[in-house]
Formats: sequence, C-alpha cells, structure tokens
Amino acid sequence: MVAAPSYIDEVLEHVDLQETKRLTEEQLEQFGAEMDAIRQRILDDLGEKDASYIRKVVKYQRGFEIAGRALFYLPPAWPLAVASLSISKILENMEIGHNVMHGQYDWMGDPGLNSRMYDWDNVCPGEQWKYSHNYIHHTFTNVLGKDRDIGYGILRMDEDQKWHPYYLGNPLYAFLLMIFFEWGVAMHDLEVENIVNGSRKIEENKALHAGIMRKVKRQALKDYLLFPALTGPLFPLTFAGNVTANLIRNIWAFNIIFCGHFPAGVATFTQEECEDESRGHWYYRQLLGSANITGGPLMHLMSGNLSHQIEHHLFPDLPARRYPEVAEEVREICERYGLQYNTGPLHKQLGSVAKKIFTMALPPKKG
Repeated sequence: MVAAPSYIDEVLEHVDLQETKRLTEEQLEQFGAEMDAIRQRILDDLGEKDASYIRKVVKYQRGFEIAGRALFYLPPAWPLAVASLSISKILENMEIGHNVMHGQYDWMGDPGLNSRMYDWDNVCPGEQWKYSHNYIHHTFTNVLGKDRDIGYGILRMDEDQKWHPYYLGNPLYAFLLMIFFEWGVAMHDLEVENIVNGSRKIEENKALHAGIMRKVKRQALKDYLLFPALTGPLFPLTFAGNVTANLIRNIWAFNIIFCGHFPAGVATFTQEECEDESRGHWYYRQLLGSANITGGPLMHLMSGNLSHQIEHHLFPDLPARRYPEVAEEVREICERYGLQYNTGPLHKQLGSVAKKIFTMALPPKKG
C-alpha cells in the first residue's frame, strides 16, 4: 500500500483501519475533484422539479398544521390533533426550515424560501442558528475545539475529550437534551461551558440575549397562549397538545441528528490535522465525520433527508431531495477508493449512539 501523508496517518488514528484505506495526496485530489463534479452537475440541473417539491412539502406541512389546530376543538380527536401538529412541526424544522436556511432554495428567488428571510418554528433564532450551524459546524465538522456540536458543550462524545467526573451524568444530560432539544439549540451559542471555565465572559453574550428572548417570547406566545386561548374552555387540552407536539419534534430531531454524527465509526479530528487542508481533505473529513440512516422515502422526508448526513455534509447547499440521488454515486466512489461509508438502519445507529453516550460517561481505561 502506498504510504500515506502525515495528515491521513493522524486522521486514521480516529477510525477503523480495517474499513478505511489510506489515500495519497494525489488520490485525495482526485477524490475531491469527483465530489466537486457531483455538486456541479446537480447545481446545473436545478429546476422546476426541485421548486415544485419544496412547495409541495410546504403545502402539506401547512395542511397538517391547520388540521392539527382545528382538531383541538374536538376533544375526542386530541391524539389526532397532536399527531397532525407533530408531523407539521417535524416537516417544518427538518425538511423546510433546516434546508431553506442552508440556502438550498435561494436560486428560486422566492422570498418565502430564501435563507436570509426564513425563520423557523423553533425557539432558536434563525440568524443565530445559521452562524453556529452553517458556518461553524459545516466548516469545522468534527474538529475538536472548533465544532461545538460535538456534545453540544454538554456531553462527552469522543475519547479525546478530557474526562471529568461531571461526565458521569452523560446519560442524564443526553436525555434532558433530547427532551428540551430546541432549547438546547437556542442556548448553544451562549457557550455556557466556556463561561464556567472562564474562557468566555458573560458580557460577550449580551448581543445574543435579546435575539433569543424575542424568539422565545414569540414561540411561547404562539404555542402556549394564543392558540390554546383560541380554543376557549379547551385551553388546558390545547396547551398540553402543543407541549406534546413540541416534545415529539424534539425527540425525533435529536435522534436523527445524533445518529448522523455520533454512531460508531464516525471520526473526530484535531485542529492541527486540519490546518491548510485541501478541498479533497475537506471532503474526506466530511465523509469520515458523518453517518447515514437507511430507510424508505418516508424516513428521508421526515428526517429532512438528514438520513443522508454524509451527503449533507459533503453538499450542504444542494437541495436535500437530491441526496438519495447522489448517495449511490458517492457510495460507489467510496468503494472504489476503499473508503468507509457509514450507514445502517435507525435502530442500529441509535443503539450505537446510546452505547457511546454511556461509554464516554466513564473514565478512560488505564494501560
């Protein structure tokens, strides 16, 4: 086998050597060129089918929301109301909000689907999320000390994160983050853990506080006061229904996102490993730092196509509906280069994530 550059040698310390081949710098350049070619081909092919798709999803999402809100006026239909509203919130957050705010549909020229104007049904302000997610996370994917999505500043999700007795609570923190996921995302940019350790001053968060509070007030008014009040004496049932729908959305989003980032075989990287990386290195890092979830069209739709997290990290600005289309080609290229393509059913990836959460709670074994 051809000797690998030091960059790749270091990266491979984090992954399964039996499943990942060492690439030369020339091979990495070729790999990057093939990924660029896929992206450019899809960009050149964007058109009415893509526009019709996202508009149809918006139409159905709004239909589910209207149906859910209306069904709260019929107490026996409460479970159906919750189910309908939950589907609406999942579609809005996953397939519409997340993807629209990535700029995947800016080319349409539709103000309602423009990344600069869209703000989702979530307590996290869209502008704040776009900075922490679109820029920080997608630029420094799985780079320790840069990508704060590794554990969200709360969890230990990698053996290279220094262990502390605090992490014995890893399973509890993960459960609470899952239940209150939208709130965890909203608080993400406050970097509470850095304030605690003294590397960030609380005064630095003043600019963020106002935006978060505006969004929190708006969401709380809508879900927990306005819509319940409109149902009059059914206020308690409607209030409970909105709480439940948000809970279901939080649990679903947490599990999909964690299965795309933290199952076994997903790599992390040091900042030194990623200095002056080429385009091929960047694509290589996205591939090794991601995982997919197998499933049918419904799974892909309800996950916002983040069931194709590998393709999303490779091509974050392409309409997510195209990920299943390019996934076969990406996988074929990976097989040709001998690269790991981490994928599996939801239950397998969830089990792997859960195992990691519990394992990382414990101190490293000595020796």
